Amino acid sequence: MLEPDIRTARLLLRPWRAEDAAFAFDLYSRWEVARFLGRAPRAMERPEEGRDLVERLQAREDARSAYRVVEVLGTGVAVGTVMAKPIPASGPEPLLPSADAEIGWHFHPDHWGLG
Repeated sequence: MLEPDIRTARLLLRPWRAEDAAFAFDLYSRWEVARFLGRAPRAMERPEEGRDLVERLQAREDARSAYRVVEVLGTGVAVGTVMAKPIPASGPEPLLPSADAEIGWHFHPDHWGLG
């Protein structure tokens, strides 16, 4: 399982917390972020959707999947999210595990271009 917290020189990657619901809503209610997500993209419309997302991501965490909030180290300011999860093999149902993984990230537009 992934370490609970990962620190870089500038960032902290940590598990989602219930208090991240407002950040999740702020991030995913923005069309410029949401337009890239899923087969039928949509921006969140209600703050409760942020809470629901946090709960879903917490429940999905396991030995092979990790979902993290990205904070500026030492400030507590959330600037984005990262995730890593297995990709099932293609083919007929039921889909079997593969050796491939998906890595994704979503950053708040206020922090785009900061490297």
